Amino acid sequence: MQTNIHEIADGVYRLSTVVPEAAPGGFTFNQYLLTGDEPMLFHSGARQLFPLVRDAVAKVIDVAQLRWISFGHVESDESGAINNWLAIAPQARPVCSQVAALTSSDIADRPPRALADGEELVLGAGKRLRWLDAPHLPHNWECGYMFESSTRTLLCGDLFTHGGSDVPPLTTSDVVGPWNEMRLAMPASVAVEAHAREILNKLASTEPRTLAIMHGSSYQGDGAQLLRQLGDALGV
Repeated sequence: MQTNIHEIADGVYRLSTVVPEAAPGGFTFNQYLLTGDEPMLFHSGARQLFPLVRDAVAKVIDVAQLRWISFGHVESDESGAINNWLAIAPQARPVCSQVAALTSSDIADRPPRALADGEELVLGAGKRLRWLDAPHLPHNWECGYMFESSTRTLLCGDLFTHGGSDVPPLTTSDVVGPWNEMRLAMPASVAVEAHAREILNKLASTEPRTLAIMHGSSYQGDGAQLLRQLGDALGV
C-alpha cells in the first residue's frame, strides 16, 4: 500500500490510501492536510496506516509543524492515530466538537480544543475553518464537519462515502448515486433522523465548491446542490 498526495484546493491536500480488502472493489481512506501558519490534519487516520500517512505529510510539510489534529467523530479511521501524531508534533493538539471533548477527551494524550457550532479556528496564511455540528449525520452524537472559507472547502467526513480502489482524487461527476448505493447495501450505516434536513441545509448554506470526502473521490462543483440531493435521497 501507499498513500497518494493530491492538492484538491489551494493548500488543501488529500492523502489517500487504498485498502483493497476493506470492501468489494477496494476502499480509500483519505486524510486532509491544510497548510498555514498552524497546519491541521483532518482525520488522524487509523493507527495501522500511520506510517504511510506520516510519510505523505512529510512530503508537504515538516510533520513537527502540525498544530491541530481534528476529526468528525470518534472512530478508528478518523481518530485512531491521534496519539501517534501528538508524539511527533510537540505543539499539536486535538480539535473537535464540544460533545467529543466532553465524552471522549481521555483518548488523547493532550487536552483537546473544543469548538462550538459555528466557532472558527484560524490557521493563518488566509486559512479559516468553521466548525459545524452535525449530530448523528451520518452517525455518532459528537459528529461535525469543518468549512474552510478561503477555498470554500467542506471537510465532510463520511458524507458521500463511496467505494472503489481506482477513483480519481477529484471529480465533477455524481457522488450521490454511488453513496446511496453503498448506504442501501449497509442500511444501518446512516442515521435518518428528523433533523437531518436541517443539518444538510446548514452545510449547504456554506456554498462549498469542494467537498473533501473521506472515502472515495472528492468533489468539485456545486456542493450545496449535492448536499440537498443527499437529503432527497435520504427522504428527509
